[in-house]
Amino acid sequence: MANILIRLKKAEDDAAVAALICDSLNVWYKKNRGFEVVPSAEAATLYARVYDALDPDCCVVAEDAETGKIAGSCFFHPRPTHVSLGIMTVAPEYFGRKVSSKLLKYIVDVAERRNQPLRLVSSAMNLDSFSSYNRAGFVPTAVFQDMTVAVPPEGFPVDAPAGTTIRDARPEDVPALVALETEIYGIDRSKDFAYFIENKDGIWGLSVLVDDATGEICGFVGSVKDPGSAMVGPGAARTEAQAAALIRTELNRYAGKWSPIFLIPTDAKELRAAMYALGAKNTEIHVAQVRGEAGPRNGVVLPTFMPETA
Repeated sequence: MANILIRLKKAEDDAAVAALICDSLNVWYKKNRGFEVVPSAEAATLYARVYDALDPDCCVVAEDAETGKIAGSCFFHPRPTHVSLGIMTVAPEYFGRKVSSKLLKYIVDVAERRNQPLRLVSSAMNLDSFSSYNRAGFVPTAVFQDMTVAVPPEGFPVDAPAGTTIRDARPEDVPALVALETEIYGIDRSKDFAYFIENKDGIWGLSVLVDDATGEICGFVGSVKDPGSAMVGPGAARTEAQAAALIRTELNRYAGKWSPIFLIPTDAKELRAAMYALGAKNTEIHVAQVRGEAGPRNGVVLPTFMPETA
């Protein structure tokens, strides 16, 4: 049994972490689903680039003390209301050696020191992963279906609900976005919203739906368009019709070239029908789990993995 050291990631670990993300995810998906999900280790460098910009010194790695090899890694994201547990990967040759348990304990301790709930969205199809979190005290709170759709060159028609307008988010919208997400889901991610809107890398989108009469923001949906991740989300809206219009808006950023992934609640009947009408297909099931107080769900929540939300 290898002697595993748990420590924070250093800049010189980035290439190894990217290769680890690529290899571990592709091995699991190839074995269990018949396809790979990460095109290359170079594409997987997106994770460290984004998360180091958002949350420096918030990636923990497991190092084999004898060889110096990075055996596992996990990003985490402290926020004013919670800690979000990010992508956790273990090198295939270290499967079954409790590497993930050691990484998870480190981040559980972070959340406990902050006296905050620890949140994540994990695959319901990876029972080993689900069970690991479940045994550690996480409680399932919501189920989401992963969907994908090929966006035609002309895009999808977008009809905002009557009395509303959809536009790109602006820096001055951040407080309203935080207030809305706190109302709907009980979390505060102001840092994330500001990062999307600044969009230094040119890969982010963020649309808001505004009430024409009051100017109030009633919903938002983001997106990322990069070789390392093509996903619509995160998002939140008061109604399913609002969420559907916002998803279509963000999908159109991929028109003619990409087939992005997005997650919707399995109990959102109207939204689900709207996505099927676009030709969307299901690809996976994910479960939101929380260790600690879960908080409310007073509307439609659309989680994502870049950056991770729960």
